[in-house]
Amino acid sequence: MLDVRGLRAGYGSINVLWDVDLHFEGGRLTTIIGPNGAGKTTLLRAIMGQVACTRGEITIDGVRRDGTDTWRMPELGVAMIPEGRMVFRDMSVQENLLLGAYPVRKHAGLDQKLALAYARFPRLFERRAQLAGSLSGGEAQMLAMARGLMADPRILLIDEPSLGLAPVIVQEIFGLLGKLKTEGRTIVLVEQNTRRAVEIADQVYLMQGGKVVLSQPAKEVNLERMHERYFGR
Repeated sequence: MLDVRGLRAGYGSINVLWDVDLHFEGGRLTTIIGPNGAGKTTLLRAIMGQVACTRGEITIDGVRRDGTDTWRMPELGVAMIPEGRMVFRDMSVQENLLLGAYPVRKHAGLDQKLALAYARFPRLFERRAQLAGSLSGGEAQMLAMARGLMADPRILLIDEPSLGLAPVIVQEIFGLLGKLKTEGRTIVLVEQNTRRAVEIADQVYLMQGGKVVLSQPAKEVNLERMHERYFGR
């Protein structure tokens, strides 16, 4: 469904990704792990059109999409939940959610989408009129995820959803990821918690220095060996 071939991308004169090849199969969860600076976030941004690709191509359903404007990606069924719980702090929880359904074709069934978001995250319903900037870290992450799902994406890119969260919230987030898998969505997960990421994944990629250095089905991953490469031991 989503393919990256020979991709190079970066920021200005600084190249980050070096001839990256990745295949994300439809309806499966693929996790990308690696140390800080490996290029994981840059990869997601390149797919979303936030970072210019200088070489290679990105295709969705066989159609080339690199160079597509970021604002058009939800119309193609692609949404990203960025690292850092980026919410609109001066807007209410519900206003944040409504922005997630910004594309015109996503307006249909808006009330049902809101109801589903609140069913997934009951705490957001309790705080629906509250400013997003007043939420706890865990609640803000829930809001970021719920807002991304308001566009009803078939391809969902998620960057470090568990970063800095309490274990009970991490458990809730990964529980939701498991449910989203059963809905047939294609999920690309960047995650530092390697054990949890591999447990939930179908396919695992390890990145270092802007390159893919390991690709394996999750069920074949030896975590001890992967940690040796991951941590450089």
